[in-house]
Amino acid sequence: MKSSDKNILILTHWSFQDALIQAYTLPYVFLIRKNIEADRKIILVTFEQDHLKMDSKVRMEKVAFLRSKGIELLTLKYTKFNFTLPLKALGYFYELISTIKREKIGVIHAWCTPAGSMGYLLCKLTGCKLIIDSYEPHAEAMVENQTWKRNSLRFHLLFYLEKKLSRFAKILISATEGMREYARQKYNFNPQNFLVKPACVNILEFNRKNKKNEVLLNKLGLNNKIVAVYAGKFGGIYLTVESFHLLKAAENKWGENFRALLLTNHNLNEISSWAKEADFPMEKIICKFVSHEEISNYVGLGDFAITPVKPIPTKRYCSPIKDGEYWALGLPVIITKDISDDSEIISKENIGYVLQTLNEIEYKKSIERIDELLTEGDVLTNRIIKVAGNYRSFEIAEEVYKKIYKEDLFKST
Repeated sequence: MKSSDKNILILTHWSFQDALIQAYTLPYVFLIRKNIEADRKIILVTFEQDHLKMDSKVRMEKVAFLRSKGIELLTLKYTKFNFTLPLKALGYFYELISTIKREKIGVIHAWCTPAGSMGYLLCKLTGCKLIIDSYEPHAEAMVENQTWKRNSLRFHLLFYLEKKLSRFAKILISATEGMREYARQKYNFNPQNFLVKPACVNILEFNRKNKKNEVLLNKLGLNNKIVAVYAGKFGGIYLTVESFHLLKAAENKWGENFRALLLTNHNLNEISSWAKEADFPMEKIICKFVSHEEISNYVGLGDFAITPVKPIPTKRYCSPIKDGEYWALGLPVIITKDISDDSEIISKENIGYVLQTLNEIEYKKSIERIDELLTEGDVLTNRIIKVAGNYRSFEIAEEVYKKIYKEDLFKST
């Protein structure tokens, strides 16, 4: 890499409209922009899926907004892992290598190991330095949640690349300290330039002013109801029918006073199928898909929240975005065990309930505990908001990026 090649390519494998870009990537890209010299350029790469595709007007607006922040957007068309991928990959690499050379890119800052794998190969070909952000297991997670098989080509290829990129990257940014031990055990590698940055939350967007919005309460018929809120998907790394059995326990407890607010893009047929299996009445479910700009007001309608991540081993190293958002709004959370550091935080700080197993007895215990906590009122809310500040503040993330880009951690690599 030439000394003049100081611009940065932010490499992701998500669509621009995906919440993982809007909530989990862009806020940090803005922090990187804040902590680099004004003459350095940032180019953000996304892979657009058809169902999240922006129309020309929206795309122009997004491009203009990013340019106003000193960031360029490069969108590529997403391709599934199938027989066409090798051919498409050649096109991706041609486009990206051309961009790297033309824009004098010196650093590839990749989010998660799938994009990191592409970043690793690009760096080998171009001489760029590699940073892996949100460094956590992906190959084994896909096997554990039964999306991939352990003997599949996809697993072996990504796991191999995870080992390679772990050694090659100049800096690794993980959501948890525990990922260091995972790298030792699984990749036979002891990370040195290893930083920890959980999924942080913007307390200007998620705070008390977003709680119990009167217009939305009236619109959705949630006045004087106890509301369980969930923002996210079902399936994959998340529980499906088990989540509705948990909600059924809440319905058993509070009856007509209970409602479940599901902020998800699943269709009603899917929701109805899982609810029916758990004997949960559909009339007590409000299902909506809302934009990231609106999500805080909708989550703020809840009295408590659920984080139904499958309790599989690799989830110990993730960082659910939603927990920080729930906490910033003062919501107690029901979570499965051994999820990131969050299960331990919830237990230690007494701000929810950690499900030890997935059965009716535990679901009932969790609801009884939430019922007790809710009697604390503002005392509980204040305690939870303080936890959000201690464990999910953007100041944590800014210190990480300041160390890398302003204090130039590269000098020690």
